Amino acid sequence: MKQRIALLALGSLFVIQFGCQSDEEIKRQKYITEGILIYQNNCANCHQKKGEGLAALYPPLAGSDYLQHKEQVICLIRNGLQGPITVNGKSYNRPMPAQPQLSDLEVAELTTYIYNEWGRENTLTDVKKVTAVLEACKK
Repeated sequence: MKQRIALLALGSLFVIQFGCQSDEEIKRQKYITEGILIYQNNCANCHQKKGEGLAALYPPLAGSDYLQHKEQVICLIRNGLQGPITVNGKSYNRPMPAQPQLSDLEVAELTTYIYNEWGRENTLTDVKKVTAVLEACKK
């Protein structure tokens, strides 16, 4: 609870500090702030706080060549993964649990955070795009 309050306060600080920024930038900052919480609660246990992964068990997000495949990453977040995956030339074979409890908006916030933190992006992954990708995953 204290962590959520601190992050909400941080989000408010972003709005105040960046008040002269575009609506798009303010929205991106809000997505990142929420994405941090979602990451800490659902992903950091395996991928670690700084995205470095966990030895030979769980792949890194930081510096990951797999982040080049954003649509696949969005599908993985919602649907999980069974079987091997290769990241940065190294094979991993631990299951990634599905996150069906996350709304499309939460997946968009999480994706925005991951890609702004480790994917060399400075953009928003909009919920409309995520919804379309997740619909395509079902097929």
